[in-house]
Amino acid sequence: MKHNFGTLTESSVSRASLLFCLLLILLCGDFLAAEEPWWQFRGPKGDGQTTSTDLPLEWDESRNVVWKTAIHDRGWSSPVIWGDQIWLTTATEDGHRLFAVCVNKDTGEIVHDLHLFDVDEPMRITEENTYATPTPVIEEGRVFVHFGTYGTACIDTTTGEILWTRRDLNCDHEAGAGPASSPTLIDGNVVVHVDGRDVQYIIALNRETGETVWKTPRSIDFADIPLHHRKAFCMPVVIPRGEDVQIISPGGRALYAYDLSGRELWRMQHRGWSVAPRPVYGHGLLFAIIDRDQPELWAIRPDGNGDVADTHVVWKEYKGMPQRASPLLVDNLLYLINRDGIATCLEATTGKLVWKERLPGKYSASPIDAPDRIYFFNEEAQTTIIRPGRTPDIISTNTLDPQPLLASPAIDGNALILRTESFLYRIESEAGL
Repeated sequence: MKHNFGTLTESSVSRASLLFCLLLILLCGDFLAAEEPWWQFRGPKGDGQTTSTDLPLEWDESRNVVWKTAIHDRGWSSPVIWGDQIWLTTATEDGHRLFAVCVNKDTGEIVHDLHLFDVDEPMRITEENTYATPTPVIEEGRVFVHFGTYGTACIDTTTGEILWTRRDLNCDHEAGAGPASSPTLIDGNVVVHVDGRDVQYIIALNRETGETVWKTPRSIDFADIPLHHRKAFCMPVVIPRGEDVQIISPGGRALYAYDLSGRELWRMQHRGWSVAPRPVYGHGLLFAIIDRDQPELWAIRPDGNGDVADTHVVWKEYKGMPQRASPLLVDNLLYLINRDGIATCLEATTGKLVWKERLPGKYSASPIDAPDRIYFFNEEAQTTIIRPGRTPDIISTNTLDPQPLLASPAIDGNALILRTESFLYRIESEAGL
């Protein structure tokens, strides 16, 4: 089911796209260099896209696995990559000990295995979550790891020295949820959401010292909203706003936009909560998932002021939308996959359904787009590769030993870096070695 609320002109789309590219270069600098370091959740631009042209199309445990490294304990944080290092987090199953692990991307050898935090009384979480689900963010010389209410740390990537920690970004993760919101780097700061049952805010930390640069409480009135509806698991993304930029920040019961100082620009109140997928931007529209139990995709004009819920939604889609996996935008087509394996392709500017196809298994990891191929990763470590386009053209299906896979993979050159429950893999075709 779909509702259309407006249209866009080609000129406004092209101007916005050009501006977005320029702003990304200004904000991210070296992040958009030729080597395309996978420095945050969903890659260089946070949208699941890579320019790698020779990612593998076929693999299994005996083919095209360059190395396979055991990672102790449990974590669903995605790998991040800089230079010759891959970083990820893990935690004991009971949540009492929290770690950061660094792996050499060429050899698979563990370079650092750092015990960062002890937790005396961790809150209960669901069996599907872990105490190390938020993805780190990395830059030259430093990696920033986050465990929700249990601690945040900045680590020297060469020595493994802990440069600073914060253990006061506390919130109530109870009701079985646990931590999930990942940090990112925006305007030289580490920015993270703190959306619990008790407190809800977005905060920017100085990346060199960890000190608070700004902190903005969520502005809606939560007084009459049930406790568990106040939570959210998402992370911020930067998109254009005229000649400037804005921080898009999904929360419980509302989607917010802030300027780089943390001042709220607009908000869109909704009925959703525990939102996890990261929004994507293109064609002058923001594409955001609303709600966990009955997820909807909203296409939003992000140029408003104040409360824009009644004025800036261009179209909505209700059927088969993802609870966990983030949307993927390729040209004018949106690709989405819900928990039950229903893959949906929509026209981005209109919301018109192009196709639906059921893929095997359940899905939590977000898809990846490479030139002429899209990768969907299910929770049993099986990957289905399709060609982007107006028909669901499946290229291949590849399976590792059956094991849970909920972390979104990363890309290094022409290699896939896959994290399963117990292992980290480098998968690369022989031609790419």
